[in-house]
Amino acid sequence: MEVAGGVVGAIDEGLLILVAIVDADTTDEVDAMADKVIHLRIFGDEEGKMNRSLVETGGSVLVISQFTLAGDVRRGRRPSFTGAAQPEFASQMVDELCDAFRDRGIDVATGSFGAMMSVQLVNEGPVTFVVDVVDGRVVSSAR
Repeated sequence: MEVAGGVVGAIDEGLLILVAIVDADTTDEVDAMADKVIHLRIFGDEEGKMNRSLVETGGSVLVISQFTLAGDVRRGRRPSFTGAAQPEFASQMVDELCDAFRDRGIDVATGSFGAMMSVQLVNEGPVTFVVDVVDGRVVSSAR
């Protein structure tokens, strides 16, 4: 990932995690998210089946704050971002998520909060998941 022409974060094998923080998010959500993500069995085993977790593969995470994921497009033609947390709070929560991954032994690289970033991804599969956590528990995935 590049900011202003320089690389600020990069990983080899692992997960690119785009994070949207909303005002209601708490440390409970951060901990639940970290636990869920590192234990999801989404990496291939010897038979090519999704049967291994990030912990088992020794992979890393690249965490990028992406407030536009909190955008509401249900009405009109312009997304509303009123549900996205204010930058100071969102930055703190993204930092807490990164710390939660590190506390669980996961190597973490990050973007630069609030910066215009150029993100490059090699997505094998492609495999993409949406994980939503409320009140410290996973409430939904892609619907």
